[in-house]
Amino acid sequence: MQLVVARIGRAHGIKGEVTVEVRTDEPELRLAPGAVLATEPATAGPLTIETGRVHSGRLLLRFEGVRDRTAAEALRNTLLIAEVDPAELPEDPEEFYDHQLMDLDVVLADGTEIGRITEITHLPSQDLFIVERPDGSEVMIPFVEEIVTEIDLAEQRAVITPPPGLIDESQAVIASSRDEEGDEDEAPESGKDA
Repeated sequence: MQLVVARIGRAHGIKGEVTVEVRTDEPELRLAPGAVLATEPATAGPLTIETGRVHSGRLLLRFEGVRDRTAAEALRNTLLIAEVDPAELPEDPEEFYDHQLMDLDVVLADGTEIGRITEITHLPSQDLFIVERPDGSEVMIPFVEEIVTEIDLAEQRAVITPPPGLIDESQAVIASSRDEEGDEDEAPESGKDA
């Protein structure tokens, strides 16, 4: 099975190094020197990692055969793809590969069906489950411990305890600093005499 482990960013320096946006929790394993990675587009690869280092908090990689800035820049936005055994699991039992979470049923703690996971979006601050509801609509569920309370791979389900308004907008609680001030402090609408 193939997993996207990084996206190549801009060239760094003049000797063929590139920045990478890491998309794996195991960069030391997946992006180590000697690793051979498939690419998307396929015409850019396969690429073999020659060296890797961290500079100013960013991972820099150099690939065999890529010796100058022009060649490095030509790889920009290329996805790096690792071949992974589908039976392989992350070391931490609280971590999951995307393929393990895809198509899980999403239910409330009382068993109420919400939908199934059709996509996982990785954002800088958190990951999101894109859940397709039975009526065909979609809802985004933040993959955080406070909301996703259990992942049960044996039962193929994710149990959630959503805050009001996450699943049903009619239950949303609107918090505003104006509510605390009271109605008497509200300014008149513009364009009307007070």
